[in-house]
Amino acid sequence: MILLSAAESRRLDHLSQTRHGIDSFALMTRAGEAVADMLAARFPDAVRCGVLVIAGKGNNGGDGLVAARRLQNSAFSVRVVLLGWGSDLKGDALRAHDELVGAGGTIIQATDESDLEAAFGAKPGAIVDAIFGTGLNAEIRGHSRAAIERINALGVPVVAVDIASGINSDTGAVMGIAVNAALTVTFGYAKYGHVSYPGAGHCGALEIADIGFAREAIDEIKPRGRYYDAAFAREFLSPRANDAHKGMFGHPLIVAGSRGKSGAAILASRAALRTGAGLVTAASPESVQPIVASAQAELMTEAVAEREGHFAGTAAVEFLAHLAEGKSAIVFGPGVGMNDDTRELLGWMLREGAAPSRPVLIDADGLNALAAEGCAKAMSARGPLVMTPHPGEMARLLNSSVREVNADRISAARNLARITGASVLLKGARSVVANADGDIYVNSTGNPGMATPGMGDALSGIVGALLTSGMRPFDALALGVFLHGYAADRVAARRGQVGFLAGDVIEELPAAREALIAPVAPR
Repeated sequence: MILLSAAESRRLDHLSQTRHGIDSFALMTRAGEAVADMLAARFPDAVRCGVLVIAGKGNNGGDGLVAARRLQNSAFSVRVVLLGWGSDLKGDALRAHDELVGAGGTIIQATDESDLEAAFGAKPGAIVDAIFGTGLNAEIRGHSRAAIERINALGVPVVAVDIASGINSDTGAVMGIAVNAALTVTFGYAKYGHVSYPGAGHCGALEIADIGFAREAIDEIKPRGRYYDAAFAREFLSPRANDAHKGMFGHPLIVAGSRGKSGAAILASRAALRTGAGLVTAASPESVQPIVASAQAELMTEAVAEREGHFAGTAAVEFLAHLAEGKSAIVFGPGVGMNDDTRELLGWMLREGAAPSRPVLIDADGLNALAAEGCAKAMSARGPLVMTPHPGEMARLLNSSVREVNADRISAARNLARITGASVLLKGARSVVANADGDIYVNSTGNPGMATPGMGDALSGIVGALLTSGMRPFDALALGVFLHGYAADRVAARRGQVGFLAGDVIEELPAAREALIAPVAPR
């Protein structure tokens, strides 16, 4: 599913009108009518109890006024509140206002907070939120804020026009306050704010209405965003040939573990095997290697020189340089610990580990070491880099705060990709994948049950296996996070969202992959 930024959405509107001759009021009319029709279809009982339309002064408000006229013409009781003076309306919004009045509708003007109680009137059955659209970029204050507070307090189904008022459509951030919609009807294409938290939590169910934007315009815009769903994942998956052999499916090297953290190496390596890597080698400190070897018979393991239970800098580098020969990808970081030796290993990964045909994935303490060194150092890497930070690691890499990262997850992922040249995954609900070219994927899978130890280690192994497949690192990263969440969703559906483990998700991976590539029955 294509995702548009606010600027791309405005350009789509502009190009459709100026270059392809589509009338702007025709677009507004189809938008407003789609909102009314979907509201009536989704909440028929609520609509019969009366609809309250709260409209702002811009084109989003104009869409709401069209919806009011459509509902009124369908014999529903409609009350319309305009947050401002009708004389302030312009263009298509003014025309929508005049047509509603001409059809016998009454519009109540609420210009400040003192007007709102009387303007809202008796409790409606449903509400149309047409206050702010996709262009909102400032915190909501004054009587608009008070109106949103009243909407949320009423406890009736709310349908948002284009996006829930108060949500930044580029980031999903809440601009001080936001409407809690049960349904959002957007036009043409989804926006980042619809699928990125916290905005996704305010938009409810999402319906995309085709209102007649020029198809040629979207080709001219070339949007960089995608909502990564099952249909997209299937493009990168196919059944294996009957004469396949293990030498055809790559050989990642998993550099992971330290004393007390052998589980990280085991989980990452096991996940790589379950994802379908032909061979997997796990390299762990000497005292950890026997634990890893005994945990998974199908693994090849190597004992690496250690210092006090973790990899021993220079000696480890010398051995890993030899071990990396012939490997098709390296995963570095799960459970390795944070110390000077880890920094030395990171330096080798950037100088020599990453090669033109051998991508390196950096996770966990590998990322913390990079943050300590300065993430711009990643630009020195000889080959493709992949990074998989959670918000805390991302904050350290960007010299920011977790709060700032989560307030604009899209920009955080894009910024790290731009600074480092890496393909970047920002973990969390609706994980974000970005590359240095500005492409963005927002992942559609996953659930709260994944907030448990070892999930990140499993993800590193999944992506490590996919990095050996020959697809672009960016695509391997996006497919990996999708598969991870998809398998977890299947586990949660059987066992519930609380208490399943990273190992449960790993064991589900083969069946999850098979379910995705199985032929889809015709409808």
